[in-house]
Amino acid sequence: MKPLVRFQLSLMMFLEFFIWGGWFVTLGTFLGNNLEASGAQSAMAFSTQSWGAIIAPFIIGLIADKFFNAERILGVLHLVGAYLMYQMSQTTDFAVFYPYVLGYMIAYMPTLALVNSVAFRQMNNPSKDFGWIRVFGTVGWIVAGFIISLLGWDSQSGIQDGLLSNTFTMTAIASAFLGVFSFLLPKTPPIKSDENQSILEKTGLSSITMLKNKNFLIFFVSSILICIPLAFYYQNTNPFLTELQMENPTLKQSIGQISEVLFMLLIPVFLLRFGIKKTLLFGMLAWVIRYVLFAFGNADELSFMLLIGIALHGVCYDFFFVSGQIYTDSKAGSSNKSAAQGLITLATYGVGMLIGFWVAGQITDNYLVGEIHDWKTIWLYPAGFAALVFVFFLIAFKNEKIEYKGEKV
Repeated sequence: MKPLVRFQLSLMMFLEFFIWGGWFVTLGTFLGNNLEASGAQSAMAFSTQSWGAIIAPFIIGLIADKFFNAERILGVLHLVGAYLMYQMSQTTDFAVFYPYVLGYMIAYMPTLALVNSVAFRQMNNPSKDFGWIRVFGTVGWIVAGFIISLLGWDSQSGIQDGLLSNTFTMTAIASAFLGVFSFLLPKTPPIKSDENQSILEKTGLSSITMLKNKNFLIFFVSSILICIPLAFYYQNTNPFLTELQMENPTLKQSIGQISEVLFMLLIPVFLLRFGIKKTLLFGMLAWVIRYVLFAFGNADELSFMLLIGIALHGVCYDFFFVSGQIYTDSKAGSSNKSAAQGLITLATYGVGMLIGFWVAGQITDNYLVGEIHDWKTIWLYPAGFAALVFVFFLIAFKNEKIEYKGEKV
């Protein structure tokens, strides 16, 4: 790959995830403090991610892949997103805020697939090159959290002064920059496809036939269910750390992204040593441990428990979701791999998270005493739920061998 192209793709990934991490991590805290939103209203705002994930395959499969260069629609979507993000920074009422965040997520979620499409089309050896490009996305997310904490926007005084609205302004600027920069990316024209393809084939939903396999069906259902505890993490962690008055909560949350990079390197070791079932179970068990640590930790002498819980993000996410992508790829036919990944994304970030955010919002509201939450009880709910999913998967999923790096694991 040419050095210029490598730089372009790396900067694209950096900005793509800088944008997401620059406002989504602190969204729950912003909603509760700036907009005085209830848990149910926060759930509505977070659920826009799921609606975006549900709509994204139709934008990509029916429009982008057929009519437009990927880099051009990427640019347009980020320019639209910049406008919507700026409008979000100016709102003081949830009823005004919600349509903007919904529109933004419908625009943003398809870009996750588009940046991958642009990157893969420039690579002669994606298995070798993509990881080194994608890691800049994680770096972008971490840098966004560092800036928010460095400038004190997530500090107690910063929150009281309403400075969290600056996260949307920062993100709007980054989104506008990426929107313009996208038009300078390498040309990525539409791939000519069979005109006789059905809507199910174009959107990737044709892979739903994979559910006829009992083991894959168990994995599919477990993937949806484990997203309920995942939604608690996204929606509640920053407000939780802020309410406990932990210093630099957004920066500390980026420990999870650092951990994600480190544990990604361990996936091959675990798959080759323990196999796919045990690796997936390790991931689910980590969810249980994380939320127990959150339930019994505090921001003082037991703050290490909270930091360990955050650091477990690498195990929680990589060992279940990334290993799950590997499992899905192994089960899909040679012509069905992209569609299969799209189905899992739709099930998890779409259906699973939609249910999870609603559940998290209801439980969070039920354990609000005055202006303080009963976080111990709140966190024990996702811990218990993750434990039930763990037991279900342990019993129902039959151990099997899959092809990985030329070996049966």
